[in-house]
Amino acid sequence: MLLDKVSIHIDGDSRAGTSEELVNFLRQTPNHKVLGFAKLQLATYSLSGRDSSKWYNRWLRNLGQPPVIYDPELTDASRRQLRQALINRGYMDAEVTVDTILRPDRKRAIVNYNIHTGAPHTIKSLSLNIPDSAINEILRRDSALFAIPADSLFDRNRLDQLRASVTERLRNHGYYTFSREYISFTADTVAGSKEIDLTLNLTEPVRRDSLSPAPLRHLSYLIRNVTFVTDQSSSAQLDTVRYRNIDVVYGPDHYIRPSMLYDMCFLEPGKPYDTRLVDRTYAALSRLSILRFINIEFVPAGQIGDLGLLDAVIIISRNKKQSVSLELEGTNSEGDLGFGIGATYQHRDLTHRSELLTVKFRTAYESLSGNLDGFINKRFTEYAGEIGLTFPKFILPGATRAFKKRMQATTEFTTSFNYQERPEYTRIIAGIGWRWKWDARRFGVNTRHVFDLLDINYVKLPRSTINFIDEIAPSNPLLRYSYEDHLIMRLGYTYYRTNRRIPTMEVNAFAMQPSITTLRASAETAGNLLYGLSSLFGAHRSEGAYKVLGIQYAQYAKVDADYTYTRNFNSRNALAFHVGAGVAVPYGNSSMVPFEKRFYAGGANGVRGWGVRTLGPGCYDAQNSVTDFINQCGDIRLDLSIEYRAKLFWVFEGALFIDAGNIWTIHSYPNQPGGMFKFNQFYKQIAAAYGLGLRMDFTYFLLRFDLGFKAHNPAMNQEPWPIIHPRWGRDTNFHFSVGYPF
Repeated sequence: MLLDKVSIHIDGDSRAGTSEELVNFLRQTPNHKVLGFAKLQLATYSLSGRDSSKWYNRWLRNLGQPPVIYDPELTDASRRQLRQALINRGYMDAEVTVDTILRPDRKRAIVNYNIHTGAPHTIKSLSLNIPDSAINEILRRDSALFAIPADSLFDRNRLDQLRASVTERLRNHGYYTFSREYISFTADTVAGSKEIDLTLNLTEPVRRDSLSPAPLRHLSYLIRNVTFVTDQSSSAQLDTVRYRNIDVVYGPDHYIRPSMLYDMCFLEPGKPYDTRLVDRTYAALSRLSILRFINIEFVPAGQIGDLGLLDAVIIISRNKKQSVSLELEGTNSEGDLGFGIGATYQHRDLTHRSELLTVKFRTAYESLSGNLDGFINKRFTEYAGEIGLTFPKFILPGATRAFKKRMQATTEFTTSFNYQERPEYTRIIAGIGWRWKWDARRFGVNTRHVFDLLDINYVKLPRSTINFIDEIAPSNPLLRYSYEDHLIMRLGYTYYRTNRRIPTMEVNAFAMQPSITTLRASAETAGNLLYGLSSLFGAHRSEGAYKVLGIQYAQYAKVDADYTYTRNFNSRNALAFHVGAGVAVPYGNSSMVPFEKRFYAGGANGVRGWGVRTLGPGCYDAQNSVTDFINQCGDIRLDLSIEYRAKLFWVFEGALFIDAGNIWTIHSYPNQPGGMFKFNQFYKQIAAAYGLGLRMDFTYFLLRFDLGFKAHNPAMNQEPWPIIHPRWGRDTNFHFSVGYPF
């Protein structure tokens, strides 16, 4: 009989868990149902014929899922597993019964698990039994470690987490050989009571030599020597170099300087062993692009009194010093064909300090059809280059070596150049940058910081059609400002935080953890230093603004943030929420924010019923998406999304989504009528869309196909409620992208 349905009914204390949580303890569950009713994988499997020698039958079976046949032994094993799970959570008197409904006429079986939790055992108090006075002193410093809230369940999983926390605390204070096996618990109850007096016991190690059965003390270890081995495979004569208090063993290739290894190492001779310092050393060394493999080993090196000694041996191996990659792309814009070629060169060890030199070059060409009389260029062409140099350490003149080491940051210097030819103009964009990046991981949370100390962008229009700027200026000051020569000198900071774990081939993204939260926030400001210098030295304004070398510079402030929460119900179903907002304010030397710094709406990561840069601002009525895109930008943005994701079969995932949002301008601009943000109007101008998606999850990257439908359109003189009066060509947009939208 086909196992058609399984359900779990819980009667008793709600803290025992939900049926969605407890289903993970079942040994047998029915075939998966997409959207709760369609057994798509079973249907795919059933399409395969009986002849397994044919490739398409084998292919269908691999894509699908074989029928789950009811097994009474697995049902009984599931009952025992459920009861054991409840006992582990403190419900010693839990009872689990099974009701099985067999339908021979339909060859179906339905299994219902009925759980009666009973009253749970709770922890009344927790005391410590630690004979070792040194360990006892270390653990009692942190009273929060042993804080037990009132009426806490006698949960064995939580006690195991406490064992892990105690072990981590001691290993961070020199106890290298300590493990959780030395920690046990004694539970004392009074007859008729379900309250437990709990005692944490810490036992001493015992000699394994039968001639000396006397107990030993747990040893706290010191680091005696730190040695780097840079080449294990070399059979040639090795060369040992002493630098400060570390040794570096080289083979024939001295590919990295001892000073760089010293700066990346947090293990110091004479200091206690500390797991946190080991992790920091791993993290620091992983920033060295020249290294391919890193392994830290500790070798016992005797004992001095009550202190053990360890030799730290850090084994590293070299990555390829240089690499070249090529990229080729093709484009089709309404029948106009084009192509792009890109090349990237990297050198990972420029001066034996693991600096990463990156040189990029890209060229693109696109043909143009139609009448091009009066234009200066008959095609789209682009030539772009970028040079970047990344140092695996914090660089700041005047900073001490200890401060640089403590920062654990990388420093990037970049310079870029972009030459564009368009029918109406030729434009040059150049820039230089200096930024710091540093990452951290603590308690399963990854954080990333990027600080742009200096980011300068210069835009110049050396050639254009006759009166090109003057023709667009009267009706569109935004367009004029975007294509005139201008300078942006900005200072910025970006913060990223997530508890997302990286999926593996064995565990997909849904099954990794119950919930995932991600926060990205950024802030930047531009022009303040230049404005201060202009005011200080009494510079004269030209056309109402200060200029540097005859070029107007931008002055603005901008903040932007996105928050995502994903609830994974099980390994196949998830619900994701997203909210994003931002505001950019021009002031001082600028009457508007530069075009490239303004917000836009629509597209694969916005309100998916609209194409990219085709929504807003406000109720602005765009007549032509090709010519109006310059006007469809704003100073304020709001994005709201909810998306249901379901695993279908093989690598395919399905999605249903609802998006809402829009952009607005800070000021009223004549070329963007209806775009200004007003508190009594903005909520009426929030666009809404709905749709469905198909994704292909290849574990390390994901291809996304989304079809969005307009639901509410705030644009003036357009259908306000397309959800009521839909039109396929007008109200739909297809998006192809890589990765989830949020």
